[in-house]
Amino acid sequence: MKKRKTEKFLNLCVCTVLAMTVAVTGLYVFTDIFVTESAEAGAGYGQGSTGEPVLQIQKALQERGYYTGKLDGIYGKLTTAAVKKFQTDTGLRVDGIVGSGTVAALGVTFQAKSGTGDLDLLARVIYGEARGEAYVGQVAVGAVVLNRVASSLFPNTVSGVVYQAGAFDAVSDGQVNLTPDDTAKRAAQDALNGWDPTGGCLYYYNPKTATSKWMLSKTVYLSIGNHSFCL
Repeated sequence: MKKRKTEKFLNLCVCTVLAMTVAVTGLYVFTDIFVTESAEAGAGYGQGSTGEPVLQIQKALQERGYYTGKLDGIYGKLTTAAVKKFQTDTGLRVDGIVGSGTVAALGVTFQAKSGTGDLDLLARVIYGEARGEAYVGQVAVGAVVLNRVASSLFPNTVSGVVYQAGAFDAVSDGQVNLTPDDTAKRAAQDALNGWDPTGGCLYYYNPKTATSKWMLSKTVYLSIGNHSFCL
């Protein structure tokens, strides 16, 4: 009898541990998805980010005496260290990431490079992201950018959407700085004129090269060329 009670007690302990593991694991998975989603939506700028917004962050830090490196628009170790020091001194969460709180404290307003209009910037994104696609696929990429501008989930300007951290590979790898061809310019104009082949999609990816689990988990609304589009 005593042996059976001991076995029951041990079984109960094992079940309890398993239940706790499942609960904790489930929480971890949910948290991981949430963090990934925030990053995809451009929750902040961190090490590895590039582009005009990073340059403006560096300038703001330099003006306050925190950044002494090269103003190159590349979020490297020096920028991260400067951000952490600024966050420490201003009582912000010290994570080295320029999120909304740090942006407000720095007083940074993200804008595209001087003289860059919506048409030109949109054409450069299309050229950098989809110049190998059919024309309708190029317009579709431009439409996604504009759909984000219209969505409350994203910034309300083309430059704000384009330069969100991790939003577009063309920004990360510098292809957004290439000179767009006439096709990309026409595609940008058609998108600005209201042509949306995606039906309102906010995301797209190439299933052959995409590695983001969060992005791959989204339901595909339609495919155009090499890109899958999601709402």
